[in-house]
Amino acid sequence: MPGSMTGAGTSRLTVAVAVAAALVLTAERPAAATTTALSDVRVVAHLNISQGQRPENITLEPGGAADVTFAFSRQVARISPDGEVHVLATLPAPPAGAGTPVLSAPFLGGIVRTDDRTLYFLYATGTSDLTGVWRLRPGGTPQRIAALPADSLPNGLALDRHSGRLYVADSALGTLWRVPVGGGTPVKWATAPELEPTGFLGANGIKLHDGAAWVSNLDRGTVLRIPIDCRGVAGPVETRATGLVDIDDFAFTGTGDTLLAAINADNEVTSVRPDGSHTTVLTAADGLQGPTSLAVRGSTVYVASAAYFTDNDPNLLTARIEGAE
Repeated sequence: MPGSMTGAGTSRLTVAVAVAAALVLTAERPAAATTTALSDVRVVAHLNISQGQRPENITLEPGGAADVTFAFSRQVARISPDGEVHVLATLPAPPAGAGTPVLSAPFLGGIVRTDDRTLYFLYATGTSDLTGVWRLRPGGTPQRIAALPADSLPNGLALDRHSGRLYVADSALGTLWRVPVGGGTPVKWATAPELEPTGFLGANGIKLHDGAAWVSNLDRGTVLRIPIDCRGVAGPVETRATGLVDIDDFAFTGTGDTLLAAINADNEVTSVRPDGSHTTVLTAADGLQGPTSLAVRGSTVYVASAAYFTDNDPNLLTARIEGAE
């Protein structure tokens, strides 16, 4: 009858209320923060510092080889799984007396690979005739496909495979540029104080992840997220992590927002959790010598070290990711 309840009904109601309360408490309790652990660290290649083999950035080949840019020798190279180095291209030297913003010397930065095996990479010389986005097709010669300003320092590079666009992080001008993979005139996609340097280098590494461009700022020690709307327009800058001074490049460990960051001057790789907290997971004891960049494939992370600060043993190492999202 309406308004009455049997003993069994009362019992069922009590259980239902208890379950609902437990669910509410569980929902309100923050998830436990976990740190990505790395194991099975192995140095794939010890590189030749006297030949300028200081890897700045990295992209992976399907068979396990790594394509890298050697920052100051103007070379793009492939490092095989057994550590052999093969130079794929050498970029033209700038005119005598030319000086790159901030770094002075000609600088090769970010590199990405498309499914047709074409490599795209960034070159800065301090001159308008060479600075910009370059392309290297298999068996071909390097060709500039987009010019960037002479006073820019293109550093990080990311590829949007869906739209066929390249995103460039400019460390000198605090700007994110966007360029079609077919080439053309770059557009300023995003500018903000959070991207600018405070004395040395600003926007550095860049990755496209879950509908947004994620960017590191070396001087500010931050990881930023910039949403990309349905029209490809940049949204407001969100700061997702702080306290990562000298952060260089980074890579996500999986589909979630956990990432691994190269902390260059400190010889560290740090695991940064979605809430912005972070923990060191690799150090010089593991073989790091000024890590500059990372790439992840499956449960393996590749870490390139350029030894900018140590001047000893630039290398490429791999490690197994435990607990990737």
